Amino acid sequence: MGQDANPKRTKENEAMAFAKYIRTSPQKLNLLAQSIRGKSAGRALVDLEFSKRRVAQHVRTLLQSAIANAENNHGLDVDRLVVAEASVGKSVTMKRFRARARGRGARIEKKFSNMTIVVREAEEA
Repeated sequence: MGQDANPKRTKENEAMAFAKYIRTSPQKLNLLAQSIRGKSAGRALVDLEFSKRRVAQHVRTLLQSAIANAENNHGLDVDRLVVAEASVGKSVTMKRFRARARGRGARIEKKFSNMTIVVREAEEA
């Protein structure tokens, strides 16, 4: 009885963190994701710490969560972690209206995003 275990989404030397409903558009969030892809985890944290973008603190928290998952759940070495993947997707959209001239209304869409960060332990070089 019961169902089989779901297949693992990550490999043995990877850890993942996922954030839903980040209050910014996917296009803006993807600019930050591009800036940290392929960097070491420590370097990516420093870059996000000093980024001028408002959403950078949310991404930094998500990266810290992925690093903590790697250390505590998978037993990986924190000093050798690299940001393997940073992907962004669309989430819900709040629709609002703004009053305009002559009794008209203009539609405003407030977009939300989802983000996934995968960190991988680099091989010894």
